Amino acid sequence: MAPSVKELGKNIIGYPERIVPVVTVKDWFSQFNRDPLQQAKNYVFGLFPIIGWISRYNLGWLTGDVIAGLTVGIVLVPQGMSYAQIATLPVQYGLYSSFVGVLIYCFFATSKDVSIGPVAVMSLTVSQIISHVDDAHPGKWEGPEIATTVAFICGFIVLGIGLLRLGWLVEFIPAPAVSGFMTGSAINIAAGQVPGLMGITGFNTRASTYLVIIDTLKGLPLTTRDAAFGLTGLFALYAIRILCDTCSKRFPRRARIFFFISVFRNAFVIVVLTIASWLYTRHRGGTKGKFPIKILGTVPAGLQHVGQPTIDPELVSALAGELPVATIILLLEHIAISKSFGRVNNYKINPNQELIAIGVTNTIGSCFGAYPATGSFSRSALKSKSGVRTPAAGILSAIVVIVALYGLTPAFFWIPNAGLSAVIIHAVADLVASPRQVYSYWRVSPLEFLIWAAAVLVTIFSTIEIGVYVSVCVSLALLLIRVAHPRGYFLGRITLRTESPGSKDQRDVYVPLARDGMINPDIKVTPPAPGVIVYRFEESYLYPNSSIVNSALVDYVKANMRRGKDMSNVKLSDRPWNDPGPRQSDAAYEQERNASLPDIHAVVLDFSTVSHIDTTATQALIDTRNEIERWADHPVEFHFASILSPWIRRALVAGGFGVGTFSSRTPHEIAAVVPYRDGLGDRQLSDLRQNAREQADDIENGLSPTVKGKESINSFEIGATGYAPLLPLSTPFFHLDLASAVQAAESGLAYRT
Repeated sequence: MAPSVKELGKNIIGYPERIVPVVTVKDWFSQFNRDPLQQAKNYVFGLFPIIGWISRYNLGWLTGDVIAGLTVGIVLVPQGMSYAQIATLPVQYGLYSSFVGVLIYCFFATSKDVSIGPVAVMSLTVSQIISHVDDAHPGKWEGPEIATTVAFICGFIVLGIGLLRLGWLVEFIPAPAVSGFMTGSAINIAAGQVPGLMGITGFNTRASTYLVIIDTLKGLPLTTRDAAFGLTGLFALYAIRILCDTCSKRFPRRARIFFFISVFRNAFVIVVLTIASWLYTRHRGGTKGKFPIKILGTVPAGLQHVGQPTIDPELVSALAGELPVATIILLLEHIAISKSFGRVNNYKINPNQELIAIGVTNTIGSCFGAYPATGSFSRSALKSKSGVRTPAAGILSAIVVIVALYGLTPAFFWIPNAGLSAVIIHAVADLVASPRQVYSYWRVSPLEFLIWAAAVLVTIFSTIEIGVYVSVCVSLALLLIRVAHPRGYFLGRITLRTESPGSKDQRDVYVPLARDGMINPDIKVTPPAPGVIVYRFEESYLYPNSSIVNSALVDYVKANMRRGKDMSNVKLSDRPWNDPGPRQSDAAYEQERNASLPDIHAVVLDFSTVSHIDTTATQALIDTRNEIERWADHPVEFHFASILSPWIRRALVAGGFGVGTFSSRTPHEIAAVVPYRDGLGDRQLSDLRQNAREQADDIENGLSPTVKGKESINSFEIGATGYAPLLPLSTPFFHLDLASAVQAAESGLAYRT
């Protein structure tokens, strides 16, 4: 009873009695079950990279970390306050984000150079989110509450992406797209800070960049005394930078001294402007506290908002539509910066762990009242150049920030807003892509240059949110187009000869028959033997591009190979409606032309660049074989060279390829969307099972011309005992390389003749 039930089940699913050995799902699962306990331990320890290096910490590392940490901290204080202004938050919230960012990140980081904290693009995004929520719900939530909620939710999302090891999703956004919206955002931020630099008010500085520029130009006659502080500060920042760079080149032995002088320019300019502001405004405040220039005013000392964050579900719903762009910016900017410094300083970061670090930093930061923080390019570059040795330098930076929060807030009262605007403009200018960088995009890929240009223009003429979405969507669209419309070439043979003292060597290589811009056009490419075509497909063979390959092969065969059936002898009523054949007047010409073409014998497919194949593509390959055989009116061999994966082999075997039997004994449909119910499926199943029974006899009796003698091809000497096949004999039409595949296909021509 049991065997009959088992046999019935095999009949239902189409399981053949004798199958070709292929890779199984069990083989795939076995790679994950080698040592689950050890893998779990590695996963947990991997969450805390500090464990791997803290035990080896030494005084040499401490020196570099102290210098780099203090240097970054001194720069971080004025930048943190400045970026908080971009986010339309009180300046102390920038210091909260700065403190938590540099402190928490060092425990989870895989990059020693990256400095976490407030950044310009994220700050501008937060300001737009606050504006969006306030417009929809006027006065219901304060800006800091909205910003803290964004930090908590985005941090939690990024943390989840890292824990689930989904960091590879970031790779779908190319570097030109990131550079594009970063450049557009930097221009947007700089344009929005110019009115503050000049003391111009009366319009929305968070509007589209072109509108802000127009309104700024209109408001130039309304410039106030703030411009004296702002323009002076901006000039001083660039003057110190240029002077130090020039002196470093002229006096290379003192380059490090000039480097640190340049590093402290932000702090120096803010200190000088603060003193000037105090001297100018201390006696001009009046009874109402109105000063002739805009200054920061009272900055609360210490960490004022430590505690469990209050997450209002209604607020989360109100800003839900803005969370995707904030999350994208949060992780994209950080991963791009960390990878960049990893390349420069010769170490490799773990993108998933970096996402965990960012997620934990922002989630914990929300308990301190911080708004979203991510990697800063300018401070990371400064940290790297200062000689940082480990991520522990962030602890020193945190000490500098906390000292400023508890000890320097009275002095912050007199900092001019225009001076902070100068610091922002000076900082974001480095985010703008240089002409050399933009030209490199054009040289490498003009299409990606267009992505960069689109991201910049859309960000300037609309918002950062739309700019991010456009750059991401256009990048994904380009990726899909490349997958759906890949390159493919019909190949011919050239012979390479290498001569060296005492030896001569020659080998055949296969290159495109048509000129492709790579091969010397003066070299003659020899086509394969008549009746054999060789095709190379330069992409994974998947459902978006399967019809492209089908059309390329079938159209080529119909244009260059003989038609097996003379349609001029077929009555008009018996001809297919979609292929009526030649007209009666052209019948003689078509007969003569058709007779001059070679008879198709074999198709050789180079799979050396195919890393995946799916069900739809397998069905398309079956359709290709059927169409070509209908055209030729006889069986055609399909040979495959350089199959990269056992799963590709499995799919091809399931489609009836590689086993050396004719298509009349292989399935004609493997991906039926709606299965037939008229018995056709049963007949196909019967053919398939009969094919399995007779496969060994087919090879022995030579039903396929090329199979006989295949044991001598693709074999490898194993010593005095003789030879062993390099590939399984059960799949004689799968070949190790293209040369052996073409040799096997051409050998069948001699057998036929």
